[in-house]
Amino acid sequence: MRILGIFTFDGKNVPLARRAAMSHWQKALTVFVVVTGTTGIGIAQDHDRDHDRDDAFLPSPVRVVSTVPANGDVNPYGVAFVPRDFPTGSGPLLHGDILVSNFNNSLNLQGTGTTIVRVPKSGPATLFFQGSAGIGLSTALGTLRSGFVVVGNAPSVDGTSATAGPGSLLVINNQGKLIQTITSAWIQSPWDMALVDRGDRAIAFVTNALTGTVSRLDFSVSSGGLKLLKATTIASGYVHRGDPVTFFVAPTGLVYDARRDVLYVASTGDNAVYKVWDAADRKSDGGIGSIVYEDNVHLHGALGLAEAPNGHLLVTNNDGINPDPNQPSEIVEFTKEGEFVKEISVDPAQGGSFGLAVRTTEDQAFFAAVDDNTSTLIVWTLNLD
Repeated sequence: MRILGIFTFDGKNVPLARRAAMSHWQKALTVFVVVTGTTGIGIAQDHDRDHDRDDAFLPSPVRVVSTVPANGDVNPYGVAFVPRDFPTGSGPLLHGDILVSNFNNSLNLQGTGTTIVRVPKSGPATLFFQGSAGIGLSTALGTLRSGFVVVGNAPSVDGTSATAGPGSLLVINNQGKLIQTITSAWIQSPWDMALVDRGDRAIAFVTNALTGTVSRLDFSVSSGGLKLLKATTIASGYVHRGDPVTFFVAPTGLVYDARRDVLYVASTGDNAVYKVWDAADRKSDGGIGSIVYEDNVHLHGALGLAEAPNGHLLVTNNDGINPDPNQPSEIVEFTKEGEFVKEISVDPAQGGSFGLAVRTTEDQAFFAAVDDNTSTLIVWTLNLD
């Protein structure tokens, strides 16, 4: 018997006072488990749906797509959706596609993967971009409405952090062609990134694995690419070190709240999520910021970070810190006030949870997360009001 997918956001484990205030998005999502065996397929489902009579009864199935391209790259890291305002037509990308960057090569050497694959709404993944040998594409992956895909690379000579280099940000056009490589003293093995698109201007918040810092890179954007205008260290002091299993233990996931001008930072070695105020305007180093969520019961190496449509934060865990065999490869949902809400596992073994992303349309939310253990992308489709 094999479990193919588990997902829950029904709010039943949340205290009544919180549950009453929760959005319809969170309440309406069902939990289902698909099990295969000699007796066929069964679906166990939450039947408390009286408040959603206009919704479909049957949930959308979990979609699992291999992210291994023809060259054999494995260990998917970054996840990014192609948004509605991204220019398509001249290249292979379509709105709603999902891009996934690979960190390892076919020999499973870390920091040597070279590819970004495109996962369409249906069908297998296809190659979108292939870079030069050994560049090590990281979780730092995003898009700009000018038609560019930006990805970080954290390279290694031999697959270990001992030979890790500072890397760069690569700018790729919508046809999958590299047009620019951006290097800077403020880019030191970019481990993840939050890309803020302002049309002819852009901000890249970057976590640096070699220095345990967060840089803000301010760019002008034109049809020819990105021009770095200024760079600032806005946060520092996070645990950072090389690791034989996870390559780096360092600050990783970032979410930018534009309304509050707050940057949320997931720091693996600190096993916590912090917030840095005045992130877009700060002219000085704010240290580690203020603690948002520190929870040794549910956190096991806080890693990738994304924001859900209900305003909650979702953090993956790499099990490199505070591991718990009963909570492998977890994605944890919590409020911006630091209250635990839910958790799910993407793999029965430890170490599988890394990059994730969320896309919302008028009536649906799409939640995509990688499983490093199996080199796959898992996609959930969730109905909204």
